[in-house]
Amino acid sequence: MDFTEVSLTALRVFRAVVEQGTFTAAAASLGYTQSAVSRQIAAIERAAGAELLERRRDGVRLTAAGRVVMRRATAVLDEIDAAARELSGLPGQSGTVRLGWFPSAGAVLVPRALAALRQSDPGLRVVGREGSTPALARALRAGSVDLALLASAPPFRPPDGESPPLALHTLTERALCLALPASHPLARGDYVDVADLRGLRWIAGPSADGDRSMGVWPGLDERPEIAQTVRDWLAKLQLVAAGCGVTTAPAVLAAAAPPGVRILPVRGGPQELRRLMLARLPQPPSEPVRRVAAALRAAALDADTPTPPVAPP
Repeated sequence: MDFTEVSLTALRVFRAVVEQGTFTAAAASLGYTQSAVSRQIAAIERAAGAELLERRRDGVRLTAAGRVVMRRATAVLDEIDAAARELSGLPGQSGTVRLGWFPSAGAVLVPRALAALRQSDPGLRVVGREGSTPALARALRAGSVDLALLASAPPFRPPDGESPPLALHTLTERALCLALPASHPLARGDYVDVADLRGLRWIAGPSADGDRSMGVWPGLDERPEIAQTVRDWLAKLQLVAAGCGVTTAPAVLAAAAPPGVRILPVRGGPQELRRLMLARLPQPPSEPVRRVAAALRAAALDADTPTPPVAPP
């Protein structure tokens, strides 16, 4: 076993595979070919003298040896990043917290929390990253993020099946809404009836499991017409504003809706609840992590205060 020849590139590739869950997703996130990722993983496993990743149909999982290497690799990469910050002349920090969030949380909640932290804790550095809820749960397990904002839908299962369970704190639980053009006939009221959702054109997005129907109202009793498939939430809302279709949206996005978009509740059927959770590993958090968590809780309370819908022009 000789780790002296293991490159930083191999360590970064290994971390990406663990966080993304598959070689294919890791290659896409890094801009590498899948064969290049496979070569880096093979090299680090040769240096370890052990299999680090269990290859499964649903992706990869760390072996016992892999958990050891992941823990050490994260520490090495964090130290390299810290050295780069010092060499760039950045002022000293009172702590660094690595925060992950799913896309719609980054539109409203995260900016509010970071703005508050700049006032209350100007020396605290928050390193942010966006990802899907499954990817962020893996990043927590891998030790490459300290806190993560996760999304959950009924029946509100744990974000992963690993043990011990992640420490979870529910920040908000609100009903899913509908985003539609302000000029649409359904935008004239204060809510949309679920029966009126039939026959609409939808702006959907790929979900973590490859389901293209994310963005379509759950349980719709017809095959939806997908007008556009878009990953980015703000791009979806801009397409709604342009009259290209409608999409589902968490209530918190009402504060980030562009002109020409109304985000309204849906009535007449079972409520489609969505839960926003703050997750971390179960051990006691550091003081910087506590401060970031407190800022996120405060921002969530502020964002959870319902805003009356603006009447269409």
